[in-house]
Amino acid sequence: MTNSICKTIDMVLISEFTTDHSTELKRKLEKAKTVLYLGDNAGEIVFDKLFIGTINHPDLTYVVRGAPIINDVTMEDADYVGMKDIAKVITSGYDAPSTIVNKSSEQFREYFDKADIIISKGQGNLEGLLPLNDKRIFFLLMVKCDVIAELLNVKKDSFVVFNPTCL
Repeated sequence: MTNSICKTIDMVLISEFTTDHSTELKRKLEKAKTVLYLGDNAGEIVFDKLFIGTINHPDLTYVVRGAPIINDVTMEDADYVGMKDIAKVITSGYDAPSTIVNKSSEQFREYFDKADIIISKGQGNLEGLLPLNDKRIFFLLMVKCDVIAELLNVKKDSFVVFNPTCL
């Protein structure tokens, strides 16, 4: 691993969430019949798999991008890490670095509509989904720019578990 990757992992392991709605996320996960988990970066899929294993939900679907875009997670990445061993895996059917529901595939929209809880990883997904103001969505991300930091009322480089209805 490169030095910058090690520094990032070390920072994540010692950081606390600036906004932390994880208690509410856990409570809702315990009641949820279906969970939709929206992946983000290819390099994070290993951590996603560990987290999903910890959640251990019987009906969790992991979503990858419809095609390679920037460094976002794809079906090839999901196959490589064995994500299908612990979750159903589908694509969004769209190749944007965000989740844009109305441009995604019919299959994705069906899963999105029926999910009791949605875990959305990354700032790109937040940008596409926050305007929906959907109480089912919990955003897990590191805030990477001043615009999003201001929007969430946190400092840049903060880690958040955020649900807009928990405020």
